[in-house]
Amino acid sequence: MTAGCDVAILAGGQGTRLRERAGDLPKPMVPLVGRPILDHQLDLCRVHGFRRILLLVHYNHEAIRAHVGDGSRYGLSVEYAVESTPRGTAGALGDALPRLADTFLVLYADTYLDVDLGRIREAHAQRRADATLFVHPNDHPQDSDLVEVDEEGFVAALHPYPHAEGTEYDNLVNAALYVMQREGLEQVIPREGRTDLAKDLFPQMLRAGGRLFAYVSPEYIKDVGTPERLDRVAADIEAGVPDRLSARARRSAVFLDRDGTLNVEVNYVRAPEQLALLPGVPEALQRLNRSGRLAIVVTNQSVVARGDVTVGGLKRIHTRLTHLLGARHAYVDRIYVCPHHPDRGFPGEIAELKIVCSCRKPATGMVDQACRDLQIDRRASWLVGDTTSDMEMGRRAGLRTVLVRTGNAGQDGSFPFRPDYVVPDLPAAVSWILDGHPAMVRRMAPVATAALRARLVVIGGRARTGKSSAAQVLQSPRRQERHDPTAAVPSW
Repeated sequence: MTAGCDVAILAGGQGTRLRERAGDLPKPMVPLVGRPILDHQLDLCRVHGFRRILLLVHYNHEAIRAHVGDGSRYGLSVEYAVESTPRGTAGALGDALPRLADTFLVLYADTYLDVDLGRIREAHAQRRADATLFVHPNDHPQDSDLVEVDEEGFVAALHPYPHAEGTEYDNLVNAALYVMQREGLEQVIPREGRTDLAKDLFPQMLRAGGRLFAYVSPEYIKDVGTPERLDRVAADIEAGVPDRLSARARRSAVFLDRDGTLNVEVNYVRAPEQLALLPGVPEALQRLNRSGRLAIVVTNQSVVARGDVTVGGLKRIHTRLTHLLGARHAYVDRIYVCPHHPDRGFPGEIAELKIVCSCRKPATGMVDQACRDLQIDRRASWLVGDTTSDMEMGRRAGLRTVLVRTGNAGQDGSFPFRPDYVVPDLPAAVSWILDGHPAMVRRMAPVATAALRARLVVIGGRARTGKSSAAQVLQSPRRQERHDPTAAVPSW
């Protein structure tokens, strides 16, 4: 008996919503930046060493077979499982199980993805999961299948779309990329009728005690099932967004304080209903999301150590935060929390959390952990906050710092450190990071070259014309070089 296929691609869709672009072509054959969507997926499989592919096809499968053939021109071996009657995603997979390997990946042919397939398969094996789901936040959680994850990273609950009115879930979306074990699936997938992986099979596996691991990653994966989504993905590809989010190189991030930067400062948020977003925050985060830069919250939450909020209560507060952002088509990629507080004497305090730790700002533990988790390049990253403690943490961590005039507006007086840049609010900070700073770097490039041979550079001009920003741009390479002397070419 030959080894089974190690990737199953669900490619049976008709693509009704793409009819204006595709005519009678099956959905996997719709062009995306000059090539069928399916071609991009087959190339991805080859790049990551998956060479035995099973295409699960139905509508106009002859067109797919005529284009792909046996897969040899892709460097692959491609087989076909033709559905005579559509049985849904789980049903089609169940019918094809005898032709699949013991461990196999499942891709949907109406998504574009740039994901390290080998890495997710390795994570699946390490966790000894029955299935692994690729999950991430997105900008439309209100019409997505959402995943609830426990402290060990396993799926605790699934919340399929549509969601009940008034419910709030964390913005963690099932992105339709899976690693699965073949063993046992024959017993849980019905032999007749239509069944769906996300809405039927995975909930049934959870109820039966199955181990579903949630693989959380910022890598790029998006549905291209409508003309609007197809155009947006094409624009992202042209702009290099999938490359910036991939695991091939270190990523750029904007680290964000929470209270006073994202939400209104209320002197400790103790309940979800106290959290209100500052004006313009969702729109600013949208811009970061679409740029391919990670948006990462780093927040001191001593309310936990003082006993004012439980760990579960803090999670509900952050669910409220991600829900409010998601309703406005924005998201944060990750939230890091320091629950500690060194001072004792509070009623109800948690003794084991009353410590001097390495994560409480201005210590850099949260940034350090994020850089390890998400492969972040500090020299290409930023810190935005409203306190001198935020700025001091950014300085120690080797990030460029931006102080916003919301919240404490830098008036806390905890540290004397001067921020690199000062702006009114988060929208202005994001505009500076994405537009203003790159433009200033380009303008100052000739001056920077000349300054390498100068002992003194004098910058003059009228008030509020950008003299301080220009000076800071010139200083930035030297300061970053001092922070990281191993850097061969400091970046501005």
